[in-house]
Amino acid sequence: MGRVDVDVIVVGAGIAGVSAAYELCSDRSVLVLEQEATPAFHSTGRSAALFLESYGNTPIRALTTGSRSALVDPPDCFDRPLLTPRPMLQFARPGRGDAVRDMFAAVRTLAPDVELLSPTDAVALFPALRVEAVETALHEPGSMEIDVHAVHQGFLRGLRQRGGHLRASSAVSAMTRIGGVWEVRTTAGDVHRAPEVVNAAGAWADAVAVIAGAQPVGLSPRRRTVFMVARPDDLTGETLPTVSDIDESFYLKPDGAQLLCSPADETPVDPHDARPDELEIARALDAIDECTTIGARHVRSSWAGLRSFVADRTPVVGPDPDVVGLHWCAGQGGYGIQTCAAMARVTAAAVRGDAVPADLAALGVSFDDLSPARDGLRTP
Repeated sequence: MGRVDVDVIVVGAGIAGVSAAYELCSDRSVLVLEQEATPAFHSTGRSAALFLESYGNTPIRALTTGSRSALVDPPDCFDRPLLTPRPMLQFARPGRGDAVRDMFAAVRTLAPDVELLSPTDAVALFPALRVEAVETALHEPGSMEIDVHAVHQGFLRGLRQRGGHLRASSAVSAMTRIGGVWEVRTTAGDVHRAPEVVNAAGAWADAVAVIAGAQPVGLSPRRRTVFMVARPDDLTGETLPTVSDIDESFYLKPDGAQLLCSPADETPVDPHDARPDELEIARALDAIDECTTIGARHVRSSWAGLRSFVADRTPVVGPDPDVVGLHWCAGQGGYGIQTCAAMARVTAAAVRGDAVPADLAALGVSFDDLSPARDGLRTP
């Protein structure tokens, strides 16, 4: 397919890679390299994403809020709305109410519409909940469902409109920096050149870093299982919330005539084509039966994806501290879709050598919190 010389090579065509490439294409030539034949094959394409401003630690919540405007009112390259209303209800079982109350205190600044609910109010919102299973609950009425495919395809479309390139079936096999320029070899047999490389390779980002001569940041890919069950005929209404145990023994979300469910598992695995865990599905069904009257026993379909975290569960964004011209955009965990717009802008600013965009800085987003050079992140 031949060589492409550009300003920036982005490794990985999941949501992190294509959104960062889209932002960089506004003033740079960009090539995205993807190891799979189809972009978004692993994590992005298997995500059941929600937009939750109460979800994650402080940097994650700031990046989520910073992404809201772009997801609510996206550019013209997005061909349909990206968000639809889907309230969130997180409940505490008896004895765990303090966990919900602590979360309420932590998130109310960035998500001022959140509210604490009594057991009866929680059951009024989701009638299948057993009132005796609820001590208290956190209701986030402003949360949204995200059309993951539309988000990813919109960024990919925008990348191409801005003159960016994508090469699929092109895993990075070697990287050499010569005279201030990276030469990147791929399994397709090509050699591409660029002075800057963005490592957005998801669960494979540490492996790509090693190829570039950098130290890994300690990414831990985690399997997340998802399965579908029938929605009870008496569980009606278009505004039913997503429901989650505060201790994340399960979550479930209405999806047409079905319920999308997950054991919220985070099993450490090597990077691979993930498959659902049947034991975790069985555990989740028991937890759902204990807390609800849904009574699901037959699983209609199931799948799994990968979520990659570092030790402090905060994304890794910015220039590598040791390898010149290598930039990180990795470790998004389960927050990659809801934070993508802000993460892309921060990544692009880091590559350009600019400051964090002012609107994101005002929310508390900082390079220090995201840097691959931050204290305690790197492996010895």
